[in-house]
Amino acid sequence: MTRFSILDLAHVPEGGTPGEALANARAFARQAEALGFHRFWMAEHHNMPGIASSATAVALAHVAAATARIRIGAGGVMLPNHAPLIVAEQFGTLAALHPGRVDLGLGRAPGTDARTAMAMRRDLRQASELFPDDVVELMGFFLPPEPGQPIRAVPGAGEEVEIWILGSSLYGAQLAAHLGLPYAFASHFAPAALDAALELYRAHFRPSARLDRPQVMVAAGLVIGETEAEARFIASSWQQAFVNLRSGRPGLLPRPAEGYYESLPVQFRDLLDSVMSCALIGTADQVKAGLDRLIERTAADEVILTCPAHDFAARMRSLKAFAALAGLELAA
Repeated sequence: MTRFSILDLAHVPEGGTPGEALANARAFARQAEALGFHRFWMAEHHNMPGIASSATAVALAHVAAATARIRIGAGGVMLPNHAPLIVAEQFGTLAALHPGRVDLGLGRAPGTDARTAMAMRRDLRQASELFPDDVVELMGFFLPPEPGQPIRAVPGAGEEVEIWILGSSLYGAQLAAHLGLPYAFASHFAPAALDAALELYRAHFRPSARLDRPQVMVAAGLVIGETEAEARFIASSWQQAFVNLRSGRPGLLPRPAEGYYESLPVQFRDLLDSVMSCALIGTADQVKAGLDRLIERTAADEVILTCPAHDFAARMRSLKAFAALAGLELAA
């Protein structure tokens, strides 16, 4: 049975503040938990005015403290930006505070532009090349400590943290298969290699102490409206944000704009058609049909949804409508 989860980037909308975005993330997580979603993930991005989850472990602590059952985690932490020990301590602390609820998704990209990446990690190229070694080192910090072990993650050693590899290409699929870890594909913004990556991961998966069979998560943007036109109007905020980012102009999440897609040059329309090919946008019936196609195509164990709407109330409506069409059970 497919599970459903939420990815929240703590979008800062035009007219809003980072504090309001983080408060909304907390409220969104509480609602997701009440509706029966499985996980609530946040993601590391830097130097992006429209995303407030840069200090991902801190943002997750804020969310976790307001919830009781839903799993919370990173989707993901960009490991080349950090020393593995620091990440182990941060997520070990979360696991100590919220036992049995913490996930750690690991990505290889910096989650920002090259100049900002250099400001965080001056040996960024080497750090990226060492990503597989850093993942193994990080996993080691969560093992029970050995007698005489010189360096320990405190908290962290012996804590239960579910580790995922994230990817948008074949690289992450190969690494996840080799290490026997669950794999999450970023089809919400980079779906081109989706089918090839999942095929490679499943074909080459090696069982490990953490996982005995392949486990796949795919991502999709979600907007549900009373009509298809309403849903596409709401989704125009997301479209504007993506075009702005690809044009080197990251900013706050724009207000929706009527006719935005139609106003674009053909190259940007083609870009959005590609980027949003896995998106679930439309009425509840249209989204249900799209969801069924995505699950049939990928055989995903889990679908993680991101709801990039300028209006928080519209995001809440999409969340509740999806829970209803997916038959999620309300949490007790």
